[in-house]
Amino acid sequence: MAAVELALHQQVSILYTDHHGWLQGWLRRKLGDSFVAADLAHDTFMRVLTKDVPLTIEEPRALLTTVARGLMLNMRRHQRIEQAYLEALAQQPESHAPSPEAQAIMIEALMEIDRLLDGLPLKVRQAFLLSQLDGLRQSEIATRLGLSVPTVKRYIAKALEQCCFA
Repeated sequence: MAAVELALHQQVSILYTDHHGWLQGWLRRKLGDSFVAADLAHDTFMRVLTKDVPLTIEEPRALLTTVARGLMLNMRRHQRIEQAYLEALAQQPESHAPSPEAQAIMIEALMEIDRLLDGLPLKVRQAFLLSQLDGLRQSEIATRLGLSVPTVKRYIAKALEQCCFA
């Protein structure tokens, strides 16, 4: 058992030593921010280390860029959700502004909802969000999305099911 652990440790050490600087530079060019690039490079290696990856990786840079791209997409999605929330918050009277802690909790909740709805078709997500966030009636959603009311009902039920059983 110790020999397997030692071999794994050596492979990880080689992967990190040989490719960390390259990956961080690649991310820095993509993102234009060395601090975010450093964080994402770290997160990329952590993701690789926690996955079941074979001891010998045929194309380490391909693996690292694939993982890093996924992390960049997640980061950008998070930024878009946070920006949309902050814009909606800015339209509210200042007296109704939640505390910074409540804002952070709300952003995390929105990220979780986004994650839960991620695999659903666009119209299903739209119908659900229009009903839950905008408070529209099913007939209004049907008109807005060009769907029938029974279809809107099915879509909302499907999204609710996805959230409840995830």
